[in-house]
Amino acid sequence: MKKYFVIGNPIDHSLSPKLHNYWIKENNINAVYDKKQLNESGLAEIVEEIKKDKINGINVTIPLKKSVIPFLDELTPLASEARSVNTIFKKDGKVFGDNTDVGGFKQSLKHINYDVKNKKVFILGAGGVVSSIILALRKLEVSKIYLSNRTKEKAEQLKKNYSYIEIIDWGEITNFDIIINATSLGLKSDDQIKLDFGKIGNDKLFYDVIYNPSKTNFLLKGEKLGNKINNGKMMFIYQAQLAFKIWHNILPKVTDKLLNS
Repeated sequence: MKKYFVIGNPIDHSLSPKLHNYWIKENNINAVYDKKQLNESGLAEIVEEIKKDKINGINVTIPLKKSVIPFLDELTPLASEARSVNTIFKKDGKVFGDNTDVGGFKQSLKHINYDVKNKKVFILGAGGVVSSIILALRKLEVSKIYLSNRTKEKAEQLKKNYSYIEIIDWGEITNFDIIINATSLGLKSDDQIKLDFGKIGNDKLFYDVIYNPSKTNFLLKGEKLGNKINNGKMMFIYQAQLAFKIWHNILPKVTDKLLNS
């Protein structure tokens, strides 16, 4: 039986096992998918288990999407461009890092029929998934990307790789069409993002990468102010769909039954 894992910290909230095991069963694959809480100190050991064929594939979530890279043999072109890995597989004796977050994010906007072309985007956060979002937005031809992070140095580091983004001080607000929460603020029910949204008007899109809970305080605030809201559920599902294809060479179906389960 093949074994797959999602690794990260925290990991309790992850619905990856439920989703992948649903598709594994649906496609009659002899495999199991589980989650494992891990810190950077455990990365060398778990990658070694892929090399020894004890594990067949890994999904990587916060905060390990960048820190796992030095332990891998090679990156796919997209993972290299994004400087972020969320899917690991073995091929021809080498352990590869791939990125399905870029495709997952693009597909999630398509799912809600939101055309981001020529729009101004304000990203909150500078963690592992943010470079993937920046890359996806660039490919979708947005007009401007603003970024703000609690630790400004992390934001400045991203700007070194993506010179076209503009850094905004944390707590400041700017004019935007879509605002994306890519911080971990929202995983806990009492988490608040302290920004003065009262000045921005309505009819914007509030997008939260977090999908569990389905409505974070950030989304509730956006909704209350008369904006469209969207959580990260579809990005999560579409990035998982692409990861599943990498491992099993099957593109699993995203059905109403799946979405409602």
